[in-house]
Amino acid sequence: MQQKVHSWFIPMLTMLAVFAAIGLAVLGSGAFGGTPINQAADGALSADATPLAPAGPAFSIWSIIYAGLLGYAIYQLLPAQRQGSRHAERHGQLRPWAALSAVLNAVWIAVVQAGVLWASVLIILGLLVVLVRMVMILRKTRTHTKTDALLTDGTFGLYLGWVCVATTANIAAWIATFGVRTFPGWQWAGVVIIAVVMIISVGLAVYSRGRIAPALAISWGLTWLAVARLEGQFESPIIVWAALLAAAVVLVATVVIRMTSLRSDARTTW
Repeated sequence: MQQKVHSWFIPMLTMLAVFAAIGLAVLGSGAFGGTPINQAADGALSADATPLAPAGPAFSIWSIIYAGLLGYAIYQLLPAQRQGSRHAERHGQLRPWAALSAVLNAVWIAVVQAGVLWASVLIILGLLVVLVRMVMILRKTRTHTKTDALLTDGTFGLYLGWVCVATTANIAAWIATFGVRTFPGWQWAGVVIIAVVMIISVGLAVYSRGRIAPALAISWGLTWLAVARLEGQFESPIIVWAALLAAAVVLVATVVIRMTSLRSDARTTW
């Protein structure tokens, strides 16, 4: 009886945490009287708040991530993922971290709504660490179905990739609260930061054996960062080209690494 209760408790907790995060995200989108994230904290996270903020449409990726999280929350609750199958051990390792990522996401939204940007930086860094840990688990555990790969490697890969970009924008937004938005050489500083993101992304591709989902999300964010710098007070052709080049390098490098890895390991991953 105790084992049966345990087999239900953590999966249910994981599902509730994901549902809570999605509910707060709906409020954070401006629905039901909530304040949109790009308007919260005096617009600190809007597209024209800092030189490293992506254009507004970039944030539509959250719809895909939340859809994936919803699918994962339901999928991991099914009997085959809870006990007695080859997937049970994999999901047993993932669940606590998945639940924690959802909780941190929800707390981040609440903190930004409250306008406490320094705390939002700490939370998103914590979320980044949690997602990296999840990718480590995904890398060392095997999946044999496309559904499992899509809802685990795909969902949390996109999640990690986007949070990599969002962390950079979040830190820049916090620094801007001290009145530091531009300075002599700010454009080249932006190029250096983009280069660092690119190098980390390629390193992630190497470590994850060419998982495509993180690269897609990172390239998406970098592309919309380039779009945002085409006009406005932070208009910068230098940053535009740097972001587009970085996005292309991340994608091409990941595809090459993936093709090389698939020759020696045919497991299904995203």
